[in-house]
Amino acid sequence: MDKQTFASFRRFYHDQLLQDSIPFWMNSDLLDREYGGYITSLDREGKAYNTDKSGWFQGRCLWTFSRLCNLYGKRPEWVEAAELGKKFMDKYIADTDGRMYFTLTREGKPLRKRRYTFTESFYVLSMAEYSVMSGDKEALKKAEECFEMMLSIFRDPSTDPYKITPKSYSSTRQERAVAVPMVLISSAQALRRCDPGKAEYYTKIADEMADIIINVHFKPELGCVLETVGPNGEFIDNPAGRTINPGHSMENSWFLMNQAIYTGNKELLKNALSILDHSLEWGWDKEYGGFIYFTDVKGRPCEQLEHDMKLWWVHNEACIATLLAYSITGDEKYWKWFEKAHFYAFGHFADKEYGEWFGYLHKDGTVSHTQKGSMWKGPFHQPRFLMNCEHILACLEEGRPVEGLL
Repeated sequence: MDKQTFASFRRFYHDQLLQDSIPFWMNSDLLDREYGGYITSLDREGKAYNTDKSGWFQGRCLWTFSRLCNLYGKRPEWVEAAELGKKFMDKYIADTDGRMYFTLTREGKPLRKRRYTFTESFYVLSMAEYSVMSGDKEALKKAEECFEMMLSIFRDPSTDPYKITPKSYSSTRQERAVAVPMVLISSAQALRRCDPGKAEYYTKIADEMADIIINVHFKPELGCVLETVGPNGEFIDNPAGRTINPGHSMENSWFLMNQAIYTGNKELLKNALSILDHSLEWGWDKEYGGFIYFTDVKGRPCEQLEHDMKLWWVHNEACIATLLAYSITGDEKYWKWFEKAHFYAFGHFADKEYGEWFGYLHKDGTVSHTQKGSMWKGPFHQPRFLMNCEHILACLEEGRPVEGLL
């Protein structure tokens, strides 16, 4: 590849971010100026069809607007958008035990909490990023305190202040999910970037989570990362234990590559690239193109009815991971994978009439759901993907190493 190719793609990603994705959200019903926070359940044109609020998207949106300010300058409309989320979260997102609500009413009244600390992880990302944008040291302190709670619960679930019946009885079957160390490694990396004075501490935790992903969930003999395993990585021969989520695996691969770049760990980089290689093969639909959502490591039936659908965020992660792998290795196979994922995604998900992306496609690539946002989709994966790819392409264009992914 030459610099002109990198420059052309970089300009495309820059324009998609600032002339398509962000304008769609800014001109929609996302920003709730009456009650604060964000309404993410938006139809194709950006009009709200459900005013209940996703707790983790309060954090995801705050992160996005804060990161935009930190990368591209403090545009007043982005600052206002960030402040709407920050104030809403300060007032409503946390219960008295410190755990976060997963869904709330428009006014901020709690509707639901979850066992998992996923909402908390996006609280950490958003408060840390907001602290960089605003200089608010208290926001960074809140992020770090929440992270310590997450870490404590991960290491010893009995410390969870939110007492709830477990999803399954550990006395019958013990399970662990890769999504938990996954959000902890990304949170640790974000805190390392936002609080460089504690870089050594957060690097140590990120290394700990990387070791768990590699040594517990990654199965080289099976050529995959398993979503659910036994307490020591044991294979569980049921549908949950056989599940591969190629999107999660590719997202994990670039988190791990990011860590390997920072620490210079060649063995970790080798494993991260191996995870990516396997995930690309497991995920790519050789009949219709695009990446499927789930598959079974033994080729048995998947219980997830949406297993062969194509989701927007999976393609976001595929593009980041393959482009980053190419920037590190110079291996043309990763550039070819990046182009394959890029052209499929923009050719099928992009809404050329109203802007932004559809979130869900059928197996054959036709649109399944026309809404642009839901409790699960909003301005996070797509803007993060566009920002990351623009950054990697700029590094390739300028011939410098990639550092500081989001």
